[in-house]
Amino acid sequence: MPTNRQFLIDHLPTSKLTPDVFRLSEGAMPSPGDGEVLVRTRYVSLDAANRAWMWGATYRAALKAGDVMAGGALAEVVESRAPGFAPGDLVWADTGWQDYAALNAKHLEKLGKAPAGQPLTYMMSVYGVAGLTAYFGLLDCGQPRAGETVVVSAAGGSVGSLVGQIAKIKGCRVVGIAGGADKCALLTSELGFDAAVDYKAPEFSKALRAAVPKGIDVYFDNVGGSVLEACLFNMNNNGRIACCGAVSQYDAPSAHGPRGVPGLIVTKRLTMRGFIVMDYEDQNAKALADLQGWVASGQLKVREDIVDGFEQLPNALIGLLAGANIGKRMVKVS
Repeated sequence: MPTNRQFLIDHLPTSKLTPDVFRLSEGAMPSPGDGEVLVRTRYVSLDAANRAWMWGATYRAALKAGDVMAGGALAEVVESRAPGFAPGDLVWADTGWQDYAALNAKHLEKLGKAPAGQPLTYMMSVYGVAGLTAYFGLLDCGQPRAGETVVVSAAGGSVGSLVGQIAKIKGCRVVGIAGGADKCALLTSELGFDAAVDYKAPEFSKALRAAVPKGIDVYFDNVGGSVLEACLFNMNNNGRIACCGAVSQYDAPSAHGPRGVPGLIVTKRLTMRGFIVMDYEDQNAKALADLQGWVASGQLKVREDIVDGFEQLPNALIGLLAGANIGKRMVKVS
């Protein structure tokens, strides 16, 4: 019987994430009970939220020492004791960082196949949580209108790289905020952003102001902190801010919020709205049809960052938190 590799949480971190937080373990492959499905992990999704779960309860229960590290994955059904699932089916599941998991069938999402000629991994990126987050967060929370200026932070990441392109499709002027000259150059040369600003540059605030001479109508926030503050001071009256995440805060011992709250929100009559992609599950079919159409037409380019090897999971997450990825980062397990 195959063994089941697992990364367990050795201890909860109190500052920046380091590899010793995780402990590699091997156990027996689990067996599914009635109503359960045994799945084999193929690709594990890495997201900044993985780190946030270590600080306490969010939209899911807090992680604790001894737990299998949590995370979603594209997985293949090995054995099913539940109707509707058969060996070979592909599913999206909260497997955690392990080779095999026996899960209640109610918690599995059966996946179709990527359109012809497109890689299976697109089901994890543009047609998965990243693409749906970008779609609903921008279009429903941000409500961009043609001709408006849209700014997105972490613009080289899995969600931000798609947000900017969707905003362009909708006829907006798009400015990306990313870390480093290389990432900024990629945004404008490959992904079609109108401008890009390096948040690591010493004159970031001045460069941002220069990049948005008519102000910001929609800001898609993935980072929080000082970048959110800089954007707040450049928002136009009646601007909209879609709050997707706060990656600048997840790997720090103490979070800090932006100045200008609530003063600027009041005087500029801003709307700040948080969301979680699961809120929109009943609208997924429409979103996927649009995303697939834009990819097929070439309007939406997909960047993926695939790391090979189960043992690479800890360092791959640490690298993501440091901004080492471009596009959706995932680890190929099997």
